[in-house]
Amino acid sequence: MPRKIDAVFEGGGVKGIAFVGAICYLEEKGYRWQNCAGTSAGAIIAALLAVGYTGKEVKEVILKTDYSKFLDKNMIQSISCMKYLGDFFEKISHIYNLFKDKGMNSEDYIEKWMENLLKVKGKTKFKDISVNGKSKLKIIASDITKRNILILPDDLYKYGIDPMEFEIAKAVRMSISIPYFFKPVKLHYDNKMSYIVDGGILSNFPVWIFDVKGKPKFPTFGFNLVDDEKSYTQQGKNDIISFSLDMITTIINRNEDIYVRDKDVVRTIFIPTLGVKTTEFDITKETSQKLFDSGYVSAKQFLHKWNFRNYIMRYRTEAE
Repeated sequence: MPRKIDAVFEGGGVKGIAFVGAICYLEEKGYRWQNCAGTSAGAIIAALLAVGYTGKEVKEVILKTDYSKFLDKNMIQSISCMKYLGDFFEKISHIYNLFKDKGMNSEDYIEKWMENLLKVKGKTKFKDISVNGKSKLKIIASDITKRNILILPDDLYKYGIDPMEFEIAKAVRMSISIPYFFKPVKLHYDNKMSYIVDGGILSNFPVWIFDVKGKPKFPTFGFNLVDDEKSYTQQGKNDIISFSLDMITTIINRNEDIYVRDKDVVRTIFIPTLGVKTTEFDITKETSQKLFDSGYVSAKQFLHKWNFRNYIMRYRTEAE
């Protein structure tokens, strides 16, 4: 008999590969996904599960993906034939993009990549994964114009946009728009416009999103990345790009765990990320496999201690 669970995935860039290992182990033990939510990289994983991908299918997608294609390769870089000139011009082009478009890289490729994956399952809009107008997928982004968290698709009605007709790939793109690293998404509505960026700015780990009053019918598992990566400036890289990336990573990966209550800690799978950086888009296949294995082992250790009945008795009551 399948065990139903809701899942909430933290943001973390390419480190999100580790989630796939945990997903595969849980599915091996009979767990099946009901509602899924995620921020940034977690939004990618949540969306794939919500449209019907299995853990094994997600593993095949994630481990074979060339993440370097997520970054722009502009004309200046492509014509630079010498390495040292290439590095120099790359920094110059990034700075140019940063001031011109408020981000160093476009996300056109990522959105198209996501759209193609969703088309395989025939589910590209939120209406395709909704029942009675309620989506089983929630994606977290940040509206820096309104200075508010943006929960997609739920909050779109506030912009006069039909949530059910909104493209899932576009929502994912919004959630993974790491400030300065990627160009923000411009959301147009009622002759107005908002800049939308990475959801991690406001909530990198929304483990609370599916909570209900009283006793839940099935648990919510959180998937949290445990970082031990060295910052760029720790490595002696003091240029403006490295400084900016460290600043943004600090904002997104701030220690949100200090706000996680006991009842959230016990339902969270904590996964070591082996020193991999959030923006390490040139990650090797070997390192990707190690991240997968880390997630797999972490889920195994979590389930060894997890007891839903004990969780209910200790942390959830009808009066809640």
